[in-house]
Amino acid sequence: MDYLTLKALHIISFTAWMAGMFYLPRLYVYHTQVATGSQADQLFQTMERRLLRAIINPAMIATFVFGGWMLHENPELLKQGWMHIKLTLVILGLGGVHGMLSKYRKDFARGENRKSERFYRVLNEVPTVVFVIIVLLAVLKPF
Repeated sequence: MDYLTLKALHIISFTAWMAGMFYLPRLYVYHTQVATGSQADQLFQTMERRLLRAIINPAMIATFVFGGWMLHENPELLKQGWMHIKLTLVILGLGGVHGMLSKYRKDFARGENRKSERFYRVLNEVPTVVFVIIVLLAVLKPF
């Protein structure tokens, strides 16, 4: 597979991952506003589970696969400082938030959510900030 095709697939995967990461915390904001065990609670649980399993998880995996493949094809990228920061933000930042969102989905499913609407509103901004920094690093390659 040629490098530009890998790059396109990486960008598509990353975009899908980010779309889910932007939307899931917003669902949690609304989910906090409904009664546990209600019909709305069950609907939110279904939406959250499907979003994670059908979009967010596969898109994250594809992002890592195509990104890793790109690094394998172009190992010179690993000699650039911006790439180290990007990889750290992707793995620890976005990967960490992804893990948190997965845990919170399980909390809602067990009827054990202890986080507030405000907490999820703030958490909703984290992927956006990390996303902006990652894109700026990848495009500007500042160092």
